Amino acid sequence: MSTPLTRHEQETIINFNAGEQTATIYTADKAVMRKIDALVADFPSIYRILSETTYAKTYEVPKKYISYRKPRRLTEEQREQARNRIKILNNATTNFNNILDGLH
Repeated sequence: MSTPLTRHEQETIINFNAGEQTATIYTADKAVMRKIDALVADFPSIYRILSETTYAKTYEVPKKYISYRKPRRLTEEQREQARNRIKILNNATTNFNNILDGLH
């Protein structure tokens, strides 16, 4: 029986170059594997598994699906509005759970 990978060994490597239209993604991270496996299942003509071992998988994807995102910049007013929405949602969830508990 083999030893599970440490958190530091559960890496993801994305590799592509300017001369090709595809990228390869190697990952030993289970969360990343689940996400890409779902893409493989939903879009088999776009995402595909190249290889698989006990702990890792290598995928091939079109390079155009690799993206970089900049962080969101929120004003203090937007942050406050988001906080208020979360408070309302949490209160509604608590109230709903209390109602459900009362039905049992």
